[in-house]
Amino acid sequence: MKTLILLALAVPLAAQEPLALKDAVKLALEKHPSITASQSGVQAAGARIAEARGGYLPKVSYAESFLRSDNPVVVFSSLLTQHQFKMENFALGPLNRPDALNNFQSQVTVDEVVYDAGQTRNGIRSAELGRNISAEDERRVRMNAVASVARAYDGAVLAEAAVKVAAEAVRSAEADLSRAESVRAAGMATDADVLSIRVHLAAASEQQITRAADLEVAFAALNEALGLPLSQPHTLTTPLTAAPQLRDGLEESEKDASGSRPELRQARLAANLAETQVAASRSAFLPQVFFHGGFEADRQRVFSRGGASWLVSGSLRWNLFNGGADKARSEEAAYGLQRARALAATADGQVRLQVRQAWANLRAATQRIDVAEAAVSMAEESLRITKNRYDAGLSNVTDLLRTETALLEARNRRLAAIYDQRMAAVGLALATGSLTENSEVLN
Repeated sequence: MKTLILLALAVPLAAQEPLALKDAVKLALEKHPSITASQSGVQAAGARIAEARGGYLPKVSYAESFLRSDNPVVVFSSLLTQHQFKMENFALGPLNRPDALNNFQSQVTVDEVVYDAGQTRNGIRSAELGRNISAEDERRVRMNAVASVARAYDGAVLAEAAVKVAAEAVRSAEADLSRAESVRAAGMATDADVLSIRVHLAAASEQQITRAADLEVAFAALNEALGLPLSQPHTLTTPLTAAPQLRDGLEESEKDASGSRPELRQARLAANLAETQVAASRSAFLPQVFFHGGFEADRQRVFSRGGASWLVSGSLRWNLFNGGADKARSEEAAYGLQRARALAATADGQVRLQVRQAWANLRAATQRIDVAEAAVSMAEESLRITKNRYDAGLSNVTDLLRTETALLEARNRRLAAIYDQRMAAVGLALATGSLTENSEVLN
């Protein structure tokens, strides 16, 4: 059984390149698919800006077509555009029933919006705001990835420490068994005492097996957070120690969150986008001016000389009435702006509440560490005294096992308190929008 446990522990703890927490975070930011997806979203939003800016540039197109017909109108107009019309073409016979005629036509056209009542400008502004929203979403994804790695990394370190505590409990139980057998040999203990300790040793061994399995799962969770194969082994070098103490007060943390939290910045950008959409909807009530230019070449054969012509034109288009659709669209945009502003205000309140909760969690977790440290010290001293009393025959096996269990529980509570305090520190940095790969809470 011990051999199997050692083999289980050796898999994740095999000699590998050392991996610190900050290095793990940087690896995740390079490897995890969620980061790639968020970066692609920002790039796509940037492409939409270039697309919107295209509204300021002329649209140039080229077309090549072929037509063959004996339709009198088509033949008549084709001869004119080919510059091949002659006097005999006025004869009534050929004019009414002309022979079929080929027309190879080449066209180059240029269209330019001279004035569009600000639609292009608003489109560019909307695209820029969309890119900024995507950038904040990428920052949010990166922060969540950092938090996930910290949670998984410290969880794996916690699992390693729990395995060590369980192994220490097994060694202590084995020593107790040896002590009990010696005491029984001296006639100061019964077989029942020895059997009780054997039962305790079996329970400690079961706990060790469970902790080993938990460790394997913890390393798999870490690899998932890193974007690596789940079976990838690591040697973790960042110890499970308490995070640095708070430097800023609650009000400063709320202020930082108001300016840095991605969700709040997105909500405000969404309100700005709604304002732009209101302006864009109003532009539908204004006239638009367009320019059109074209060059055309018509030939009876592909490479033969034919006729060429050009034209330029300008036009004004003013939508005077379209069934009230523009008015309804403008009202929709106004309500959308009202909604976006309300959501931004709601998000601000929610973020402030999250900061307060994270602050309280960190303060409580820090206090728990002091209590847990004191509990471990008292449990260790209690066990030392109980062992001495048991050796002297002044204490029974029940007292010994109870103090052994109390020490094991105290050590596990201390580990949990340190882990919770580190996660609370990460949670506060996440709530304030300041969590990055270089944050102090990752030390």
